[in-house]
Amino acid sequence: MKKIFPLIVLLCMFIIPAQAVSDERGYISVSSSANMEIAPDVAEISVTVQTFDGKSMQKAAVENKEISENVLNAMKKMINPNNGDYVKTSDYNASPVYSYSGSRRILDKYQVSNTVIIHTKSIDKVGAMIDKAVSLGASNISNLSFSVSNYEAQCNELLVTASKKAQTRAELLAKALSSNLDGIRSMDVSCSANSSVRTRMFAANKMSDMASGEESVSSTAIESGVIKIFANLNASYFVKKGQ
Repeated sequence: MKKIFPLIVLLCMFIIPAQAVSDERGYISVSSSANMEIAPDVAEISVTVQTFDGKSMQKAAVENKEISENVLNAMKKMINPNNGDYVKTSDYNASPVYSYSGSRRILDKYQVSNTVIIHTKSIDKVGAMIDKAVSLGASNISNLSFSVSNYEAQCNELLVTASKKAQTRAELLAKALSSNLDGIRSMDVSCSANSSVRTRMFAANKMSDMASGEESVSSTAIESGVIKIFANLNASYFVKKGQ
């Protein structure tokens, strides 16, 4: 114990003054942000297939399976897996539907629903994919969203812009207080992108036209819009009195 005690004292002699000096400095906290808009390069379409039968759940399920497989196979032919495109099924549900007469519950029909999700970078084919799915018996397009697959370079650019803005702001505040910046105390950054999301239901007349084989000559018009990328920065700078 006699050998360890002097070492502890020696360490404390170095730590305490450094902490004391740090505490004597004031600091300024600022925040800044930057954003930009870019064109999306990914689309995700949710196609819902619903089937009904008044007497048999099995019949509703068999019909749903047939339509869903037709939609899946058609979509697989329209995507490019080499670009990371894929098709999958989701949210399968089979349930009875009841109606009520007073306090009596009466079986109305059986309902089966299945969702086919198409993830693709072929933005120019989205309208054609939607029309094809509906022509094969899809009930509706429950969701359509656009996003950006990789925005790392844009994020880095925005963070540099936000950091320069933060430092300029901190320097102005320090100057107003007759002080100078004396290093960075802390910095917290984040970057994110929003997504363009739409919920789309087809009109009854278009559904009936496609069901009868009268498909439109041109595909459904789709406008992907733009994706906004946001960079946010919160920073604290040490300050000291000017000479």
